Amino acid sequence: MQHSVTQHDVFIGLGSNLHDPVAHLRRAVEEIARLDGVAATGRSSVYRSAPVGHADQPDFFNAVLRIRTGLAPATLLAALHDIEQLHGRTRTFRNAPRTLDLDVLLVGALRQDDPALTLPHPRCHARAFVLRPLVEIAPDCVIPGRGFARDWLAACVDQPIEKLGALVADEAGAMAVER
Repeated sequence: MQHSVTQHDVFIGLGSNLHDPVAHLRRAVEEIARLDGVAATGRSSVYRSAPVGHADQPDFFNAVLRIRTGLAPATLLAALHDIEQLHGRTRTFRNAPRTLDLDVLLVGALRQDDPALTLPHPRCHARAFVLRPLVEIAPDCVIPGRGFARDWLAACVDQPIEKLGALVADEAGAMAVER
């Protein structure tokens, strides 16, 4: 007898501001899409924004990836942390510069308050660098317990963010942003 696994639409936030950030984002998208039990179903453009919290660091490059998976949220988070480690991620202090940051933003309509993983991501509704790419690929996305993501984006007008374009690879395989 086969057991069916409940599939969820999951949104993952990607960010980087060190050592060729665009290449880190591109490779991370590919690595996430290769995870067992994961199907990538959408990818936003890349956006550039100023750092939040610790301002003395380079601008961040961000994107959002939509996947379909039956993986448990904790299992997915562990896999994302493994990918961060492959990219040399070190956790020195909150809001520090990083080679790669992968956050589980939303898992369907799931709400969870757990020390290891809070869903929806506790600050996703207040960050333009999350909301702009999220609304780009899911204009009618609802943040559980908060409402439409697009409504929260309207409240983030004081957070400058620049849309750069889609992630592409040139003939040599170098990562770039297509404007």
